[in-house]
Parts: sequence; C-alpha cells; structure tokens
Amino acid sequence: MARFPLPSVPSRLIDVEVAGERRRGAELAVLVPAGADEPEHSGKAGEVRRAGDGWLVGIGAGEPADWRAAGAALAREAADTAKAVQIELDDGVTGEQVAELALGALLGGYRFKVGADTAKSGLRTIRLVTRVAPSHERVVERVRVLAAASALARDLANTPSNVKNPAWLADTAARVAGEVPGLSVTIRDEQWLAAQGFGGVLAVGGGSASPPRLIELTYRPRGAVRHLLLVGKGITFDTGGLSIKPADGMHLMRTDMAGGGAVIAAARAIASLRLPVRVTALVPSAENHVSGSSYRPGDVVRHYGGRTAEVANTDAEGRMVMADALAYGIRRFTPDAAIDVATLTGAMKVALGLRTGGLFATDDKLADGIREAGASVGEAWWRMPLLEAHADAVRGELADVKQAPGGPGGITAALFLKEFTEGLPWAHLDIAGPARAEQPYAEVVPGATGFAARTLVAFAEAFGSDQA
Repeated sequence: MARFPLPSVPSRLIDVEVAGERRRGAELAVLVPAGADEPEHSGKAGEVRRAGDGWLVGIGAGEPADWRAAGAALAREAADTAKAVQIELDDGVTGEQVAELALGALLGGYRFKVGADTAKSGLRTIRLVTRVAPSHERVVERVRVLAAASALARDLANTPSNVKNPAWLADTAARVAGEVPGLSVTIRDEQWLAAQGFGGVLAVGGGSASPPRLIELTYRPRGAVRHLLLVGKGITFDTGGLSIKPADGMHLMRTDMAGGGAVIAAARAIASLRLPVRVTALVPSAENHVSGSSYRPGDVVRHYGGRTAEVANTDAEGRMVMADALAYGIRRFTPDAAIDVATLTGAMKVALGLRTGGLFATDDKLADGIREAGASVGEAWWRMPLLEAHADAVRGELADVKQAPGGPGGITAALFLKEFTEGLPWAHLDIAGPARAEQPYAEVVPGATGFAARTLVAFAEAFGSDQA
C-alpha cells in the first residue's frame, strides 16, 4: 500500500493546563457572561472577539453547553494567532463549568488534514488560572481522557479509505490498545471467522480484495463485578455493494465505521481511567464493495450461532456484521448488558437530525443510564420505540429473519439486531446523524465527530459503580 503523510493517530490535542498563576507571554482571555456591562461584547456563548492583545469570550447564561461552546470557540479563533492563551477563573466557577470549558477547548482545536506537511503550528496551550488549582486539575485530568477518546474516534473515522481497510483498522486498534496497561486486543482474521461461522461478516467482506477482521478488546480489572459488552460497526468503506449507493455522498462512507471507532476509543479510555468494570469490545470490520464475489439480494446467510437471514438489500450491511458480533459476544462472554453503536440507518437522520443519536433499548434502566451518561458529557440521545407491531416484519419466510423488511427503517433495523441478543439487557445506538458534521458547532468540527465515545465511557463508569 502506498504511503501517505497521515496525521498521527491518535491526534495530539492542545494542552489545557491548570495553574495558580499567570504564564508570562500568554495572551489573556476574559470570560464575558450575557448581560455584562461590556460594550465590546454581547456575552453570547461562543462569541469571541479580539480586545487589544487579548480576547473576549462569551459564556452566555453559564449553562454547561455555554462553557463548552466558549472553550471551543476560543480554541478555533486563536488557533493560528497565538501559542498560548490563559483564562483567569473566578472563585465561584464550579468543577462542572471547568470541565465543560476544558472539553470545548480540547476538541474545538482538533484538526485532521492529509497534506504535504502534517506539522501543526499555532495554539498549543490554554492555561486556566485559579486559586483552587488542585481541585480543578483533577477535573481536567478526567476531561483530557474523555477528549482523547472523542479525538481518537474522529481520527479513525476521518482516515481515508485508500489507507484504512479492515487490516489497518485492526492494526491501529492493537497499537493504541497496547499503549494502555490492562487493555489487551486480539485480531481475528478471515480464516478464523470462517471456522467460527461469522457468515454476516464474511458475506459483506466477500466483495473486497481486503479481507474482513474481528477486533476484540478486553479489559478485566481486578475486583470488577459487572461485565459490559460493546459492539461497534467497523465498515471501513461502504459502496452499498450490488445495491450500490448514489455517487453523491459516497465519499463520506469512509466514516461508516464511526461506531467501531467510538467503541475502540471508549475501551481505551475506560482502561486509562481504570474504571471498575469489565469490558469486552468487539468491532466486526469489513469493506462493502462491488465485485463478482459480492453477496447478493436474495442470498441466505447463516450467522454466528446458526440463525439465518434473507438478504434484501446489500446496502444494509451494518446489521449483517453486527448480528454476528452480538451473537458471538453474548454467547462467548455472557456479559451483564450489551450496547452496540453504528451509523446504521438514514431513517434516523430523518427522524432526529444531525445532532442527536437514536437510542433503542430492551431495558428502561439501561436506556436511562445511557441518556444520563450522554447528558453528562454533552452528547444528546433520544429514545426510540422497539415497536412489537413491526416485529413480525422481521420474521423470515425463506430464512429465520429478514435483513431489510421495509417499514420504519430505524425501528426494523433495531428489531433485526434484537433477534441476536438472546434476551440480554441491550441497547442499540444509531449515530447515522451525529457521527459526522459539515459545519462547526460547540466542540464539533467538520468531519467525523467522535459521537458516542464519551457516552460509552461515562456509562461504563456508572455501570461499574452500580452493583444493584
């Protein structure tokens, strides 16, 4: 494979430091709340203006999202004009506000560009100056790990698919996992997949010259009582197969493994934080291409465990690989709960737009925990119904189940996956909308967003602590 000057993976983010005194030579940014007596600034959250040699940064009404928007906007505006910026924090600023400000700054300054020169210059440090530096430093330390998870998920999804095939994704996952004590990774190749009966992964990957892989990450801290299974869709490029996609928008299919990227990044962050929960993370990875060996509409595919699926649309490939991984993960590891993440259906983009993830769940406590985890880290989820009225649509005639039976696309896709969960508490996160962005907003920059990675980490943190 040809070599390209890719940015480093994981990306190096700016440094957010906490200190008790100002740094000589660093530009000063002043936070301006809404309604403040400041003639040069409205105080609107995320509004940044030059003021002499420094900056005025709006924090709006002071809600968590306002602080995050302020940090992100400052990082973007100062990216090419300053090496270091410092912000003096009042004594009344809370740990939550510091966390949001730091998260916004870390991710708002994210960049990923494949160019002749990948060296990054400009803003390197944002210093938070406070009289309670030790307390705020502990908060920011956790935020650095969360931001790094989102950034790694972005890196993996942004990498172009002439570089990123299943083997590259697997090798990269192994490398980044190897940097964290307690996190191990096993890569399963196409021979192993065939021997174990991963018919969905092999069918989807059969049309590509790059064979599929299963990435298996394991974190088993001593004393952990609860076990969480994470499964992420790892389609490194999706043409749609024989049910080929339109040319418009196909270039974005390099991000079709955003769910898998979020799972890899979350597993790395969970181990880095040494959370008291056992985690098994699975990423079935394949390329969905067009060739004489592509799978076809009308095929019957036997998944791991024996259940069969009748293929109706080869562009519904995500659920094919996810079904294998869910069945394998639940039967092999007997977890207490399972969560899968995928850019699965265009229907979810229509239903919820581009900034909210779709949440399906068989268990109310699990669903509530995911929503609360997302809210705590700035990711929004909306619970969608698993309507039993459509369950019969998934039942097969030629096979056990129908892969793409029609009807409400997001719901029937979730119901298909539910057939492979064996009654375990399970949640399906459809991130087809918020996984990628065309315009910057809050801490998000154009390209892959890393959506869901922080939610998974925050959920695992609570799940491991809740022994009920």
